[in-house]
Amino acid sequence: MNVIEIINLTKYYGKARGIEKVSFNVEEGEIFGFIGPNGAGKSTTIRTLLSLIYPTSGSAKIFGKDVIKEGPEIREHIGYLPSEVFYYDNMRVVDLLKYSASFYPNVNKNRIFELAEIMDLDLNKKIDDLSYGNKKKVGIVQGLLHSPKLIILDEPTSGLDPLMQKKFFDLIREENKKGATVLFSSHVLSEVQKLCTRVGIIKDGAMVKVEDIHTIKNSNYKKFNIEMKDPVSVDYFNFDGVSDLTVEGNSVHFIFSGDMNTVIEKMVERKINNLIVEEPTLEEIFIHYYEKEA
Repeated sequence: MNVIEIINLTKYYGKARGIEKVSFNVEEGEIFGFIGPNGAGKSTTIRTLLSLIYPTSGSAKIFGKDVIKEGPEIREHIGYLPSEVFYYDNMRVVDLLKYSASFYPNVNKNRIFELAEIMDLDLNKKIDDLSYGNKKKVGIVQGLLHSPKLIILDEPTSGLDPLMQKKFFDLIREENKKGATVLFSSHVLSEVQKLCTRVGIIKDGAMVKVEDIHTIKNSNYKKFNIEMKDPVSVDYFNFDGVSDLTVEGNSVHFIFSGDMNTVIEKMVERKINNLIVEEPTLEEIFIHYYEKEA
């Protein structure tokens, strides 16, 4: 069953493009990564999905219900963390979170304190006295306090230190184990790699690809770092399957996808001082996807 279904979702701001014909599904119980550089259209897609802004064309459903016609009912079961959080500055954190909880039926108020303890959040401070990172923690607790069926996270870790990021990832995994579906939007691909089962890649407002994360990582991509005995030209390694090629004197670096023997046969023709072959990071594969699509 699909918890989220997006079909040809398009949003224009006047003549300016927001997103164009974005389509993908998020299955029940999965953690779906939504990745792309800043300005690619991730936040526009999410805000349109939540009917915070209305689409120019296309449609979206959550829990099988139209997001515009049945938006209020749908949002009762969604936890949303926007990329930027803004609150009433003079309220104490605990009062703000209790106020937020009052919008949902049957919220266990103890959950506020449990989540605050996990995220190391001081509930007695005023919002105005919090750092950006601590305001982000408030947003995380607010998004999860009603045990939502669907959690939508837009650049959730900005402002969190590495230790707090780990706690946050553990918390999201735990919510997922309890049955929550997660849409995780980020431009930090290593985060997506840690959490997600499938990945949707967006660039310039359009979907590039939706892929199983293991498929992306295991598509026979290899990163070559070669130290030749003698200098070589760029053209020597410029053949099919090679991307991200850099040649600096005797040093050659590139990512290769295809039959490894092609590279081996090339290298046999020259003397080599050193050779390192390793798995590329998801960031490097991601760049390759962009170049291939272009």
